[in-house]
Amino acid sequence: GFALLAYLRTTDPGSQADAPNPDKSKTSKYRNLPIWILAGLLAIFAVRSFCWLLFVDGTELKIQSPVNLGDLGLHITHISLFANGVRLWPSNPIYVFSDHLRYPAGIDLFNALLLKSGLSLIHSLVWVGLLASVATFYTFYRWGGGFAVAGFLFNGGLAGFEFLRNFKFVDYQDVNNIAWKSIPLTMFVTQRGLLYAIPAGLILLWHWREKYFRASQDRQSGPLPFWVELSLYASMPLFHLHTFMALSIVLMCLFVAGDPQIRGHFLTLVLSALIPATFFVWLISDHFRAGSVLEFHPGWAQHDDEFKMRFFRFWFFNFGILVPLVLTLIGLVGWQMYQSRETRRFESFATIAVGLGALVLPFWRIATHGFAWSWAIVILFGVILLAWSATRILKDGFGWEKKLPEEAAFIFAATAIFIFFFSIKTAPWIWDNLKLGIWAYFIVLPFLWRQLIMQWDVTIRAAVCFALFTSGFVSLFGGLAAGEGGFGFANRGEVDAVGWAVRKMPLEARFAAWPTYNHPLLLSGRKVVMGYPGHLWTQGFDEYGKTSEQLTKLMDGAPNWADLARTLHVRYIFWGREEKTNYASSTRPWEKTATLAASGTWGAIYDIEAITNKHE
Repeated sequence: GFALLAYLRTTDPGSQADAPNPDKSKTSKYRNLPIWILAGLLAIFAVRSFCWLLFVDGTELKIQSPVNLGDLGLHITHISLFANGVRLWPSNPIYVFSDHLRYPAGIDLFNALLLKSGLSLIHSLVWVGLLASVATFYTFYRWGGGFAVAGFLFNGGLAGFEFLRNFKFVDYQDVNNIAWKSIPLTMFVTQRGLLYAIPAGLILLWHWREKYFRASQDRQSGPLPFWVELSLYASMPLFHLHTFMALSIVLMCLFVAGDPQIRGHFLTLVLSALIPATFFVWLISDHFRAGSVLEFHPGWAQHDDEFKMRFFRFWFFNFGILVPLVLTLIGLVGWQMYQSRETRRFESFATIAVGLGALVLPFWRIATHGFAWSWAIVILFGVILLAWSATRILKDGFGWEKKLPEEAAFIFAATAIFIFFFSIKTAPWIWDNLKLGIWAYFIVLPFLWRQLIMQWDVTIRAAVCFALFTSGFVSLFGGLAAGEGGFGFANRGEVDAVGWAVRKMPLEARFAAWPTYNHPLLLSGRKVVMGYPGHLWTQGFDEYGKTSEQLTKLMDGAPNWADLARTLHVRYIFWGREEKTNYASSTRPWEKTATLAASGTWGAIYDIEAITNKHE
């Protein structure tokens, strides 16, 4: 809706990043052909990925991509939970000892509203995916033209060039040792918060560029009204926290690179967003009880087991020609800034940032690992840098009366995001840092094209685009072609039957069941003692191992099973197909004493409330 509003308030793009000025040559009438081809390719991706995101095949529910098995199960859990009518913000459905849902589930809440309006689950998933794809294409085109659209669809490095040896369309990037995987397949389809975050984030970037770096006179009226700009930015934590972090870094960098009017607007925006954004962060972080996972971890994933490679091999094998191109772009823009004598504020800002980092990091390391003289030396270095910066600013000023060119401002922002992504671990699984890192990539795309590649001869341009996008193109369509008949996700009859059986049971009741991502209870929006361990780990629940042991003893029928059930706040025990398989040696003592609440071919549910109350 916000993207549509932005469209209605603007004229035809005429993107400077996408094509040269029209001329009267014979080829000028074909200048829009590449963007139409890209639109068709994105449509193929969107239809294949979202129309078969979840589909019925006889008695089975299937999905198109095996990469999406766990993620889709969690999102359907959230959607069904909200649609059941639980109070907002609900307790965590996949962990009994979490009082509030610890996940930015805004897109799932939206899907739940569609369910309540009469759409089926499958239809709502399809329509949200397709409409988000249209919005993503539009906003990428606004931000960087066809080159940015291609960069989103076909990101890759060197892995996909294996195609030139065997001529097989396979997702060569979807292997354990490749970290730079296909963004559309492994993030856009699976990380459903990005369905909102990518188009919303891009429309903000485009708005800031158009209003403050391309407007000649009047800056009061930009492409977006202020209330839309504020709504998009302030609501972002509810949908995607990493995108909110990236946009905040962009605002900080544009604040430094801008003039007084730009700084005044961004200060107003941040102060206006402070309360709602803080509220949403408080909401999705279990009221700030979610432990911080920020950790100094230089090198991103290059040192981790499955992705481990030597420095140059890791970055060049994963990213290919993108690495030298971006370094060349940064060097070119930096040299232009140096020649124009506009680097003073960057020098001051960089020195202050390094000085603060040299203070904060040692204090954090000393607090967590104890005192060491090496860190004391780093602290002294930080104090010297800050003192030198203060002296220079007092003597010469900060030098920020005039705004910097747009390419310098946004490349500065992309560099800052990359440094943060490269150095600081923001999630238990280091690969998840890519949720932040993709924004450095997205931001740099239009400038990479306009400031560098577009300046070269058409033959060189074609060769560079071939080197940049071939691997991603092969991997994207290889991934779309995989699993032609789909992959099994759940038994349709079992899910429907369990959903019907539990419909009158209390929404807040906890079930003891086998912890997996596609359990029929979870797909019905019901709360279990614990869900899939991988999901618990990524949400920062380090203590789930003890809970798992207690759950296993309970389900195996230990002598103190009733006490364990009370400890785990269990109201019902679910005994179905997964439980029979994974707790085969269980004595099932509850069958003799508990009330049978529901049963069928899918299994049975036992109400143990009277038993646990008796043992208090």
